[in-house]
Amino acid sequence: MAQSRFLDNIPPVTRNLLYVNLIMFVATLINPTFMKGAFSMAFPLSTEFRWWQPLTHMFMHDGFMHIFFNMYTLVMFGMVVERALGTKRFIWFYLITGFGAVALHTGVQFLQVQQMIKEYPQVEPQLIYNSVPGVLGASGAVYGVLVAFAMLYPQARLTLIFPPITLDAKWWVVIFIAIELLTGITGTQMGVAHFAHLGGALFGFLLIKYWKKSGKIYSR
Repeated sequence: MAQSRFLDNIPPVTRNLLYVNLIMFVATLINPTFMKGAFSMAFPLSTEFRWWQPLTHMFMHDGFMHIFFNMYTLVMFGMVVERALGTKRFIWFYLITGFGAVALHTGVQFLQVQQMIKEYPQVEPQLIYNSVPGVLGASGAVYGVLVAFAMLYPQARLTLIFPPITLDAKWWVVIFIAIELLTGITGTQMGVAHFAHLGGALFGFLLIKYWKKSGKIYSR
């Protein structure tokens, strides 16, 4: 009963995003080969790429901890941002930041692929395209939500579980983005789409900035 009341208190877009992600995760547990092959985002020049993947990759996750942290963050901050922006504006915000995340990620991959083609001219380009790892997860859009929260409520005090440090929301976001930028450039944390996180954060920043400037930021 308490669980039902908690879910009922979550605004509709955030709640339905949670449901869709959970459904896709369960389906991935049942048939990981098909789900990841069909719905993760493959490199656009790869033979595995499908036109719907820029959308569906946002609802795919690779492992329990991956989906847990993304959904925990989405619910905790998304419900606040959705109430501020309104339902219609929030769904557009979420989707645009998700597309922005994969756009920046893919743009960086294109640069890396071009460098590989120059370094290995003897290798067929299509083989290189097909070797580029895919991307999946809601993290890019979630980073957009975090940036939106920090821009709407910059003085909100947030405490991490570990380490238990309390700072204003705006400073936590600056720290997170700095870490993503550093690890993305240096490649010290492989297997994480750092530039997707940065893309979601960037598009979230630009959208909130635009809506604030135009006076359309808060729900009516």
